[in-house]
Amino acid sequence: MMAKLSKRSVDAAAAGPTLKVVWDDELRGFGVRIHPTGRKVYIVKCRINGQQRFITIGQHGPVTADHARARAYEILSEAKNGRDPAQELDQARKAPTMKALGERFLEEHVAVRCKPSTQNEYRRSVKLFINPKIGTRRVTDIQRRDIAELHHSLRHIPYQANRTLGVLSKMFNLAEVWGLRPDGSNPCLHVKKFPEEKRERFLSADEYAALGRTLAELEAAKSEPVSVIAAIRLLMLTGCRLNEIMTLKWAYVDWQAKAFRLPDSKTGAKVVLFGDSVAAVLRAIPKLPDNPWVITGTKEGGRLTDLQPPWRRIRQRAGLDDVRIHDLRHSYASGALFLGEGLPMIGKLLGHTQVQTTARYAHLALDPVRNAAEKVSDFIAKQAAGLAQSSAARHRRFRVNAQNTTVRCNG
Repeated sequence: MMAKLSKRSVDAAAAGPTLKVVWDDELRGFGVRIHPTGRKVYIVKCRINGQQRFITIGQHGPVTADHARARAYEILSEAKNGRDPAQELDQARKAPTMKALGERFLEEHVAVRCKPSTQNEYRRSVKLFINPKIGTRRVTDIQRRDIAELHHSLRHIPYQANRTLGVLSKMFNLAEVWGLRPDGSNPCLHVKKFPEEKRERFLSADEYAALGRTLAELEAAKSEPVSVIAAIRLLMLTGCRLNEIMTLKWAYVDWQAKAFRLPDSKTGAKVVLFGDSVAAVLRAIPKLPDNPWVITGTKEGGRLTDLQPPWRRIRQRAGLDDVRIHDLRHSYASGALFLGEGLPMIGKLLGHTQVQTTARYAHLALDPVRNAAEKVSDFIAKQAAGLAQSSAARHRRFRVNAQNTTVRCNG
C-alpha cells in the first residue's frame, strides 16, 4: 500500500485486524507501521552492509510526519555511507546514567589511584553537586551547555564550582576511555573556570601570643582534650599539613634524627625535621597502650578524625575568628622568611615539590628588603634635613658677621 505520508494521510489511515505498513511513495524505505490498536509508528527500512534493517523513528503524534521524513532521509544517507544508525541508537539507549558513571568513576579510578583526602573530595562533588543536577541524564546526552549551566549554578561558591568542573572533566575523559562517548567529546572543554582569589592569612606576633595563651589556659583547665591542643601546637611549630599531623604515628617519629618519617603525604614520602620545641610537645603527649597514633581519638585504638569543631572554639576564644587551620602553615612560612630563610629553604621545610608552590610567598621575601630600604632612606632623609639646617644656620651667622663688620668699619 503506497501513499504520500503526511499528517492528513497518516491520520486517515485506518487500523486493521493485523499489523500493516504504509510506505511513502516519494522517499523509498520511509513508512508508518499501523498496529491493530491504532498506534502508528514511523519507521525506515534500509540495507546496511548487506543486511536489511528496520529502524524506528518515533510515534505519530509526538513525532510529526515532516520531522519523521527528515530523520528518515538522514538515516538512509548514513546507511549509504556505511554507518549503522540503529547500532548508534541502541548504544545511546543502553548508555549509563551520569549517576552510574559516577559510581564506576569512584570505584574503578578514584579508589585505586587517589589519596584518601582526594577520594573524599571527589565523592563529595559527585554526591552533592553532580548527581542532584544531572545524575538521571544519560552520559551520551550531556552537552557543553549542560556543563556550563551546572557550573554557573554554583557561582556563589566559585571554588567548589571549579572543583566540580574538574571532577566532571575526569569523568568524561574516562567515559571516552571506556567507550561510553566518542573520542574528543568531553563537554567540559572550553567551560571557563571562575576566578579564585588566593587567600593568604598570616598570624602576627600578637596573634601568636593570643593563641599560645588560649592553648595554655585550656590545657590548665582541661577543657579541651590533650590531643587537640597537641595537634594545634604541632601544626604551629612544624608547618605540616593537617592530614600529616592527624595521621602521624609514633612509629614515624625518629627521636635520634629529630624527624617525622612520613611514608606518605600529598607529595609522597616525606621527612619533616623538627627542633626542641616540637620534641617537648611530643614528650608531653601520653602514649596510650595499643594505640599507634600520636593524635588519639576517643575510640580505643583510634585517632582524632576531625579537628575543625575544637579549632573553631579555640580560635573564637583567642579572637582569631578568620584564621583557618591551614593558615598556621602559611604563618610558618612567613616566620621562616622573617628570619631570613630563602624560598628554596622554605620549599624544603614545607615539603613542596614544585617551585611555583613556594613562589606564592615571594612577595613576603621582599619585606626585609623593604624594611632595610625604608631605614636607609629615613636615615638619609634625616641627614639631609640636618645638613640643610646647618647650612641655613651658617648662612645666618655669615650675614650677621658681615653686618657687624660693616658697622665697625663705618664707625
